[in-house]
Amino acid sequence: MATKILMTGNDAMSEGAIRAGCRYYYGYPITPQNEVPEYMSRRMPEVGGTFIQSESELAAINMVLGSAAAGKRAMTSSSSPGISLKQEGISYIAGMELPAVIANVQRGGPGLGDIGASQADYFQATKGGGHGDYHLIVLAPYTVQEMADLTTLAFDLADRYRMPVMILADAQVGQMMEPMEWREYARPDDLPEKDWVLDGNAGREKRIVRSFFLYPGLLEVHNKHLQEKYALIFQREVRFEEVNIDEADLVVVAFGSAARVARGLVLDAAGDMKIGLFRPITLWPFPSKRIRELAEEGKRFLVAELNAGQMLEDVRLAVEGRSTVDFYGRMGSGMVTIEEMAEKAREIFAGRGGTR
Repeated sequence: MATKILMTGNDAMSEGAIRAGCRYYYGYPITPQNEVPEYMSRRMPEVGGTFIQSESELAAINMVLGSAAAGKRAMTSSSSPGISLKQEGISYIAGMELPAVIANVQRGGPGLGDIGASQADYFQATKGGGHGDYHLIVLAPYTVQEMADLTTLAFDLADRYRMPVMILADAQVGQMMEPMEWREYARPDDLPEKDWVLDGNAGREKRIVRSFFLYPGLLEVHNKHLQEKYALIFQREVRFEEVNIDEADLVVVAFGSAARVARGLVLDAAGDMKIGLFRPITLWPFPSKRIRELAEEGKRFLVAELNAGQMLEDVRLAVEGRSTVDFYGRMGSGMVTIEEMAEKAREIFAGRGGTR
């Protein structure tokens, strides 16, 4: 049996990256993710890796681009305003089909906001963020254990599909400390060979990795290729967790910190309130099909988020009017509570909810 240890989410994510073979980390300080570059600055020299505190967020994401183009496992991390500054580089990485991992430990906004927990970057993460028709795979951990496990998974998914993967955490998950265990990591045997890397062309034909397609029609062909890849990811990589779903009349849909609170509500629910939890682990690809199936079974939905209602739109699109979808959210680092969520549930069961 593995030994359980106490770690913070940010430290667990950092060590998970190292155990997955990340040897290139580039970052710039911003709360509440500062523990990540601090941890990496100590550990990278110990494992023969490279740590650079870049001069800016723009520099950091372009350093990741360079290492990824050379076939290396590379990572950057930041928090909401810093991720905004990285968007142009992320779009380039997606357009060039480079594998990379980007972590966003979200803080309150808009603007500089504050340094508390928020989930207001959902749109930015799942709808592209930068320019052009592209997507990131977006993973949403809600425990310290998942901060480690989903980070190792992120590097494998990035290599498998040649695309950037985002860890979308929040200040609470990143800063909190709880027991976790290290699970042995083994790189999958079926990852595709990196026969595209830019590692010098002595003795072989040159390779070109680019996102610039000047001649008429070439960019459309490239975009169609990307969309075919994204469709394949929707078939293969949707992940979610269900708690007490079968008997539930009301399904709370939540991720990250909000899902921790919702789980407490579901496990403590009493009387005639039959409540289940549906927790998307992949925010993109979003588990629309399963939510649609639950709607067809007659389930009602309560979406709980630390924002003004962003994942709410994806749930409503999945339900397609088959059932009711209500919302409970807190903004600006306001934290949802079990008591307030329970009151919202009681309103729904009493017939005072029911937005379609």
